[in-house]
Amino acid sequence: MGAAKWIGGIIGFMTGGPLGALAGYALGSLFDTDENTTYKRYTDGQQAESYSYAGQRNSFLFSMLVMASYIIKADGRIMHSEMEFVRRFLRTTFGEEAVREGEQILLNLFEQSKQMDKQNPFAFKNTIRDCGMQIAANLTYEERLQLLVFLVEISKSDGNVCQEEIEALKEVATYMGLSTAEVESMLNLGGSSLEEAYKVLEIEPTATNEEVRAAYRRLALKHHPDRVATLGEDIKKAAEEKFQNINNAKERIYKARGMK
Repeated sequence: MGAAKWIGGIIGFMTGGPLGALAGYALGSLFDTDENTTYKRYTDGQQAESYSYAGQRNSFLFSMLVMASYIIKADGRIMHSEMEFVRRFLRTTFGEEAVREGEQILLNLFEQSKQMDKQNPFAFKNTIRDCGMQIAANLTYEERLQLLVFLVEISKSDGNVCQEEIEALKEVATYMGLSTAEVESMLNLGGSSLEEAYKVLEIEPTATNEEVRAAYRRLALKHHPDRVATLGEDIKKAAEEKFQNINNAKERIYKARGMK
């Protein structure tokens, strides 16, 4: 497989803006000169449809790596477990070659953030803010939620989410047009306690039964796997696992309350 084929030759909404600028730095060295079709456009219907699908998917994936570079360094350290989570994701989704390329993209982003912050300590933070705004303008609400889930899973991969990582997650979520409550919900996803279940549903234990039902219906609607199906089967499968965890939280609450 040629260099950076996993990200594809079509970048979609990353052709401009802050994400495009980062892509030029982080991806440029991975493309062979004769393979660099990053900004190729298609004209006939079938090719245009292929462009739309690949462009949105690839933009989603690169956006995840950009935001991951910020979350991973939030505590001032690059943890092996966090990098390994990204490697596993790339390996499962795109194959072994993607692991090397994706890791190099992250390393390039780490270096870029280091160089930018030498000039201005808030430079990369401001770039992440601008990237978040670009993501919010181009990805659907449900796609942004799924991107947030991946970022939360990266932060949880070492078994401990520190306060710096929580603040970074909330910061990134806000940039992407999401809420801090949604960060708390995803941080508690997969937990086994009743307290965590309430946080997943974004409600207080004092909520009425009807409020519990309404909260579950709201989450089920916005997290349904079909809403990210256009990003590919691998992303949809991850969304299905998330959806099951939401159902588990609901069932835990229903059982504790004797609800049906």
